[in-house]
Amino acid sequence: MSTSVDDFRAPETRERTHGDERRARGRRLAADDREAIAAEVRRVFGEETNGHNKAWLVKRIAWRLQARAEGGLSDRALRRAAELADDADLRLNPPPMKAAPPVEDDVPVRVLKFQADDRLPPPGTAITRKYKGELLQVKVRPDGFEYEGVVYTSLSAVAKHITGSHCNGFLFFRLAGKGGDA
Repeated sequence: MSTSVDDFRAPETRERTHGDERRARGRRLAADDREAIAAEVRRVFGEETNGHNKAWLVKRIAWRLQARAEGGLSDRALRRAAELADDADLRLNPPPMKAAPPVEDDVPVRVLKFQADDRLPPPGTAITRKYKGELLQVKVRPDGFEYEGVVYTSLSAVAKHITGSHCNGFLFFRLAGKGGDA
């Protein structure tokens, strides 16, 4: 790429060059969605892409357009690339095409029964504990634990709400079971 006097002038006074047009096209392309970029890859390279990284695809397109406009790699770079490729273990077969999994309408659905922790009392039971002079009561529900009208997903979440810091709910409510002070 050569440098001219125009390159050092203010953008509004500089003549518009092919490089400016390519940069503007690259900015427009970067703002597009992945499908539009993939269509541009098909147009520029004549093949599909399995890449999903938008920034990489835009850079790849920009490099190809610049190479077409300005001549691509130098002879020295091409020779070096050939040397490196000679030493590399190249893939001889393309990656296999991924087939879409068959869709079945009558797929049997198995409902798994929720396995509650053995340390928990059954739903409907109230867990009580005295903490800082106050008697705390937490109701065990099928969908979680209710404390002061709010349903929490775990005993640890209730204990965190009460203490203000994370702690193990089973230990806080003294439901530790084996070896604990139940």
